[in-house]
Amino acid sequence: MSTPSLASGPQGPHALRPLLHTVLDALHDGTLARGGPLPAGGPHTVTTRIRDAIGDVLPDEGDPDALRRLVHTLAEGSADPAHPHCAAHLHCPPLAVATAADLAAATLNPSLDSWDQAPAASALEALVTQALAHQAGATDALVTTGGTEANHLALLLARESARTTHGTDIRLLHGANAHHSLPRAAWLLGLPDPVVVPAPAGTLDPAALDDALTTLPGPLLVAATAGTTDAGLIDPLPEIAARCRAHGARLHIDAAYGAGLLFSDRHRPKLAGLDAAHTITLDLHKLGWQPIAAGLLAVTHPGDLTALDQHADYLNADDDTEAGLPDLLSRSLRTSRRPDILKIAVTLKTLGRTGLGTLVDQVCEHAHTLAALVHDHPGFDLYDRPTISTVLFRPRDATDDAVAAVRRHLLTGGHAVLGRARLDDRLWLKATLLNPHLRPEDLTGLLRLVETHAEGNTPR
Repeated sequence: MSTPSLASGPQGPHALRPLLHTVLDALHDGTLARGGPLPAGGPHTVTTRIRDAIGDVLPDEGDPDALRRLVHTLAEGSADPAHPHCAAHLHCPPLAVATAADLAAATLNPSLDSWDQAPAASALEALVTQALAHQAGATDALVTTGGTEANHLALLLARESARTTHGTDIRLLHGANAHHSLPRAAWLLGLPDPVVVPAPAGTLDPAALDDALTTLPGPLLVAATAGTTDAGLIDPLPEIAARCRAHGARLHIDAAYGAGLLFSDRHRPKLAGLDAAHTITLDLHKLGWQPIAAGLLAVTHPGDLTALDQHADYLNADDDTEAGLPDLLSRSLRTSRRPDILKIAVTLKTLGRTGLGTLVDQVCEHAHTLAALVHDHPGFDLYDRPTISTVLFRPRDATDDAVAAVRRHLLTGGHAVLGRARLDDRLWLKATLLNPHLRPEDLTGLLRLVETHAEGNTPR
């Protein structure tokens, strides 16, 4: 067997070109074989197909057809976020230009744990993170793997600030609507049990928050949400910020979903109050159309980041940093770190704020169209008009068990991917619309599928 080619170096493009043709053809053929938003047959069928395709995972002799076969099988067995009936999660179809940039990042393979491994990527990251932070009213930002890591990092910075200033741990207060990563981060960091503030209408109740802030000893950290996972709702950020200022509490805003509204002139006002936060979670593999991962944590006070300072002589020796080499080890909880900033930078530069804002406006408009269709349909109940691009609905007069069964039938039949959310003590089907290329007939077709399965019939 000949020596395998490398992806980088002078011969890298020549070695990659035929492999890219193989990958693109396998993606095309696998997508056609799937024929819908996800594979039919459920977990057993998909697992069997994967097992058959890979066979012996580590054979004695290599298989030159492995790339084509496994990419084809993965495409055939994947949920496709670009399909109009794949709308369950905050799982966007990535832009082609961002995906192409990600290929370049993988080929060059910079690691952002020391400047000598990533000279250009580290300079690019510094410029782009500051620009994105300024969009959110902050001063700097760190790249993360997504909202979960960003929320964890926000609590870590708050904990260290409280220990430095007050000599004690901080306590988290979050709405009952908050993302699960927030209480989990408090547990991982050894913080006191969080206080859960009621969210009776799906958003954090400022009066209940004020009561909690009045009675609890400090230091306190309030976590608000701009774009809940279940319904895409935005907490009343200005009121929450005012309560935090009045009681001297620190404020974190989880805007993993909602931060994309910053690109839209039409929808940006929904984020009023965002700039009052000490830290803000952003996530561009949601309303930013990036391949996973593309998260950030924006910070208002850069001094908070000194809590991350670490020293490893082989990465950030004192004499190197004094000589002007950037210290990258203090920019993340991770050591080895890929240049996710490249795809983000390419997207921002290619589309501009206007282009990204247009995509945001389109998916929000699709959500309003779907909500109107549900509202006018005698066979469905609508939870509420959408705030961002999430629509909750359910077949009228159906039990929760029936709603759950409809969703599973659509999944295992390969017909549609819808999420689920429990609000107002009822189970709802969730459509999270992140595909700007949707057409009205795609939305009516999705409702028709749900209606047909709710009636117990086979979809036409």
